[in-house]
Formats: sequence, structure tokens, C-alpha cells
Amino acid sequence: MRLDKYLKNSRLIKRRTVAKEACDGGRVSVNDKVAKAGTEIELGDIIHIAFGNSSITVKVKEVIESPRKEDAQDMYEII
Repeated sequence: MRLDKYLKNSRLIKRRTVAKEACDGGRVSVNDKVAKAGTEIELGDIIHIAFGNSSITVKVKEVIESPRKEDAQDMYEII
């Protein structure tokens, strides 16, 4: 699954366009490498997102194509 779509589906970022802008702006890294929006996400990947003056690091636990709201938090684990 594409990185921008994963961020939206997991509800880490609210909209896919915002996720794409964050990726293209260099604020998202996957496995310690700056990632573009089209980067493919796999199980076990470590995603780091810088939001303004805060940041979050998560580990990919599941990749669900169309998750329900309740299932979205099961897609990642905060590190």
C-alpha cells in the first residue's frame, strides 16, 4: 500500500492530500529514510512523522485496504 494511503487509512493523518504534502515536504521517513508518497509500506516498517513542533514514530502492524474506524488503531503500534 502507498504511504500516503496508509497514513490516511490508519487515521494518523486526516486527509490523503495532507499526507501527500507531508511526504513530499520531507516530514515523513520510513525505516530512517525520507519517503515519498508512493513508497510501498510493508509489515514491520517504522514510520516517523514530524508535525510542526512534535513528532510520532509508529511500527506497521497491519495493512488493511478499507478499515473501519475501530480497526484503524490496530494498523500500527506507537513506539
